[in-house]
Amino acid sequence: MKHEKYPKLFEPLTIRRMTVKNRISMAPMGTNYGEQNGEMSFLHMNYYEQRAQGGVGMIIVENACVDFPLGSNGTTQIRIDHDNYIPRLYKLCETVHQYGTCIAIQINHAGASALDSRIGMQTVSASDLPSKPGGSLPRPLTKEEIAAIVKKYGEAAKRAQTAGFDAVEIHAGHGYLISQFLSPTMNKRTDEFGGSAENRTRFAKMVLEEVRKEVGPFFPVFCRISADELVEGGNTLEDTLELLTYFEKEIDLIDVSAGLNSSLQYQIDSCQLKDGWRSYMSKAVRDKFHKPTITTGNIRSPKRAEEILENEDADFIGMGRGLIADPNWVNKVEFGEEAMLRKCISCNIGCAGHRLAQNTPIRCTVNPCVNQWEGTQKVVKPCNVVVIGGGTAGMEAACTAAEAGCQTFLIEKEKELGGLANEISKIPDKWRIGDFVKYQKERAKRLPNLYAFTEVDATVRFVKSLKPNLIVNATGSKPLLPPIEGLNEWIDNQDGKVSSILGMIQKIPEYPQNMAGKKVVVVGGGAVGLDVVEFFAPRGASVTIIEMLDQIGKDLDPVSKLRMKEISERYEVTELTKTALSKVEGDRFTVKTPEGDRKEYTFDHGFVCLGMKAKSPVLTELEEAFADDRVEVVNVGDSVSARRIIEGVSEGRNIQNILKKHGYLANNQYGGTA
Repeated sequence: MKHEKYPKLFEPLTIRRMTVKNRISMAPMGTNYGEQNGEMSFLHMNYYEQRAQGGVGMIIVENACVDFPLGSNGTTQIRIDHDNYIPRLYKLCETVHQYGTCIAIQINHAGASALDSRIGMQTVSASDLPSKPGGSLPRPLTKEEIAAIVKKYGEAAKRAQTAGFDAVEIHAGHGYLISQFLSPTMNKRTDEFGGSAENRTRFAKMVLEEVRKEVGPFFPVFCRISADELVEGGNTLEDTLELLTYFEKEIDLIDVSAGLNSSLQYQIDSCQLKDGWRSYMSKAVRDKFHKPTITTGNIRSPKRAEEILENEDADFIGMGRGLIADPNWVNKVEFGEEAMLRKCISCNIGCAGHRLAQNTPIRCTVNPCVNQWEGTQKVVKPCNVVVIGGGTAGMEAACTAAEAGCQTFLIEKEKELGGLANEISKIPDKWRIGDFVKYQKERAKRLPNLYAFTEVDATVRFVKSLKPNLIVNATGSKPLLPPIEGLNEWIDNQDGKVSSILGMIQKIPEYPQNMAGKKVVVVGGGAVGLDVVEFFAPRGASVTIIEMLDQIGKDLDPVSKLRMKEISERYEVTELTKTALSKVEGDRFTVKTPEGDRKEYTFDHGFVCLGMKAKSPVLTELEEAFADDRVEVVNVGDSVSARRIIEGVSEGRNIQNILKKHGYLANNQYGGTA
């Protein structure tokens, strides 16, 4: 029976002897959930089971190492290079299959993308070129070593089949070992494995032929590729179409991705890229080889997913971060709950930032329960919760309390809920943040025991009238304005040239698309200042960014760093580090240079983005007013200290533990944590 609204999205597809119930495939994405010995952990079991239970048609498990330690990637990457890993993998397959979900596993050798400091030896590759600037310097593999690694791929694929996987995926993209042979940016060999397209594909062909020999004719074999490497001198889409002619014979499905390590912002898509932006790549592959393809790329909208399938751009919609954000994405779409989709906002903080930059387990800005079961615990005795502040932290706290059965009162002094996130989402390239605000508003609207008051001040008298058992302060933050000469006098004046980030947002409709010849100076090289650069530089303005620290974007996640580096280089942004603002005037900033000199920078538009600071106007008063009543006042989000959405949302969800502490909820857990 066809789905009324999305018939293609919920149409089964058979590949060899595997039938997938719908066209949503969970893309392989590392988690750092593995055990130290490379074994699949029970954190993984929770994580993948949630997505299977959420209705996804097929899961492709994150990349597993075929050759340890030489080919390992990630802090706690799973392994498939020995039979002792089969039992846990079998348990995973058994768990996922009970929901009617197919499951594949991606097998991989990292090559030069490994870290010699982590693996304890020099890395290997096609040549002696690193896989990214500043990366480990590898040694070229010998022909004998290549043959041995080919055999390891085959053995790993056979283990996957034995463990109960429905298919296996060979990773030939993203700057890993096979990709290092395919890409002219990393392969400078002069033997039969280098030079011509046929030679550079020889290793990939050998791997696929060995895998087919091991798994037989009926087991589906996938291959993931970087269809366009999107780096200077790298393979273009046209190049990749030629390369595939040499090794596509044994491939049943082509998983079409893009990018290398140095173009990570196109591999793990940055925020501004449109839903399904790279589907033209999968269409080109599909049209040439007449084989099923998967496309990925910021696909958050079910309508856009359906369009891609209808246009025959791809056969599967690959979602990685989208299913981290909402494990129930598929079920919500299938059963008419689109308004409750908790869409990924492509911030890349909890997934890419945690995993790649910090070597910690993945987290998610919008989903504080990435691998915990979001339970339905209810209060065991009456409880009134008052939440002050309707930003993302406050709304998360209010919804969590109301879902547990508390009578919940949310007080917001502004006209709209959403707080700072609502404002930041008005910046064109940050529009996805607004999706989270929409979700939280819809979630709150559906809770009959959650009462939201907007344009209301949270006075002690009003809060007392609500008879709270627990008070949550989530009053957010405001722009930080240090005691710099002229700053307070000039900033955000009507018709003035000096603005804070909030002042800039209010004027967005007034800025012309073409700003050639205009000078923009931004003080503050953190995330907020870079949002301003990202807005003005592509409009042709001459942009200068000034930062007191020794680098721009110091705390950004790796994807955002590369995105901003690309913008800075493309639009010739002037970056000044170790430079401090000392004076503000109507059309100029005076700064102190690293050498201690004073220098003036004139502008048509000047922005002071020195961060945010906590704003908690009623916190102390509330704590004093309720001290004798033994009503706990909990401070969460930016009103503790100005941070990111991820910290505030996590603290808002943590209200359930405060309720447990006071005996309103039974003290049992929903599931595992990582």
